Amino acid sequence: MNELPLVSVIVPNYNYAESLDLCLRSILDQTYPNIELLMVDDCSTDQSVAVASALGVPVVSTGVNGGCGTARNVGAAATLGDLICYVDSDLALAPDAVATAVRLLVEDPAVGAVCGIQDAEPLLHDTVVSRYRGLQYHYWSISSEGDVSFLFPAMCVIRRAVYDEVGPFNPALRQTEEVDYGYRLTRRHRMLLTSEVRGRHDHDHELSGLLRKLFHRGRLRIPLYARARRFGKGFETASRAWGSLAAFAALPALAVPLLLGPWGAVVPAALLAASLACDAGMYGFVLRRRGLPSLLGFAGLHFLVNVTITAGVATGAVQWLLSRTFRQLYDASFPVEGTRRWESA
Repeated sequence: MNELPLVSVIVPNYNYAESLDLCLRSILDQTYPNIELLMVDDCSTDQSVAVASALGVPVVSTGVNGGCGTARNVGAAATLGDLICYVDSDLALAPDAVATAVRLLVEDPAVGAVCGIQDAEPLLHDTVVSRYRGLQYHYWSISSEGDVSFLFPAMCVIRRAVYDEVGPFNPALRQTEEVDYGYRLTRRHRMLLTSEVRGRHDHDHELSGLLRKLFHRGRLRIPLYARARRFGKGFETASRAWGSLAAFAALPALAVPLLLGPWGAVVPAALLAASLACDAGMYGFVLRRRGLPSLLGFAGLHFLVNVTITAGVATGAVQWLLSRTFRQLYDASFPVEGTRRWESA
């Protein structure tokens, strides 16, 4: 009988002491027996290191705060597993998550990485915003299930050989390193997003933080997609892009009735209806799961998210036109053949 491959489970962490205990315990409780666990602390200022130490989990430090990409690179360099499993420190794995991911990789050698799907229910903070984000992220994930082109790094397993071939995460990127990495990986290998691998995430629970994150993610993806000449395969569907654009356009369209009279209200109403229709499947999912009152609040939050994403994309497009430095943000993802991309942190 072949020996089970060693899985290096790497937990990048920065100031997530609140959820870290749940995260690490979920890894220690995995049904898969051949695991080495390492937490990579990105110079936290809270009690994260103490939490890990109390559970007997080895900890290494990045030395200087460098972001998730740097922490993942440090973890990969410090471990020996045939497979690398990344788990964000605000996520708790289902007990069979690692075993299932290993099985999927063993069954299909063409798959270079397996990513899991987060449950709809939040791990810790049960607020209106976290419930919205849990439902939205879950639905967008399950509707993208299958082959994807950008990494879902909160819960993923990558073959060590594939990681060595693709190279480390770009340490210069703090917001979109997973999109960049997935693009590089899927030029040569398949990447699978599957609901068979599950976990529960501590979603953003404050609106300002969620909108700020989504704005910058939209902005920072522009240089990559401009170079790749294609969108990522996963969340970014044409329907959702039109839905965000229609929501954004509905705001200035509110002035139309002032110019054309009451009949002008048809314009913003039509744009709002178009935005809702573009993600009708998600709204139906929320209605079935939570009922009409929750759906109304969900739709209001999603309208704000759509507007924010479009504003971020528009800002990124302007920045791309005006800034050569911004246009070159992902140049390392398009290296001259035969050259190294970058050194591991």
